Amino acid sequence: MKRIDQLRTALAGAAALLAVGALTAAPAQAAFAQAAFALPAAPAGAAAPTQVRAGTPAAHQVVTFFEEYRRAVLGESGETPRAVRERYLSPHLNFRLDAWAQQHDADPVFRAQNVPVDWSAQQVKDEHGFASVRLTEFWGGGGGQEVWYTVRLSDLRIVELNDRPAF
Repeated sequence: MKRIDQLRTALAGAAALLAVGALTAAPAQAAFAQAAFALPAAPAGAAAPTQVRAGTPAAHQVVTFFEEYRRAVLGESGETPRAVRERYLSPHLNFRLDAWAQQHDADPVFRAQNVPVDWSAQQVKDEHGFASVRLTEFWGGGGGQEVWYTVRLSDLRIVELNDRPAF
């Protein structure tokens, strides 16, 4: 009987610790959720600070590419958008993006005719040497869209860019 009482006491203590932990984590979770979905106020065309939700090398590579590409499109870097794409993307993907741009009459990276004012990235998955990174673009007039990147982990080369996950 004494052993059962000790077990009950231990379980009650563990439950109390979990409850206290949940209570202290709730404000932090609420703050994160609020920050994750709030768009910073910025004038149209101005870039707000980029939010990277996952600090993985693949997510960082996608954000670095996206920032450099965006600056090139806006004429702020002295580099052409094509040159930026050639540094980060596989040749096959560049070829496919050129075809996509002609077919849709839009920027093949932004998947739109205008430039996003903010963005966030998160690595969602990795397997077989590739990572899937979801980049969410936010527009000046409101709204957003997801673009999915596939990054080869061995050299961090972006090999796929789609409106839906590649894997």
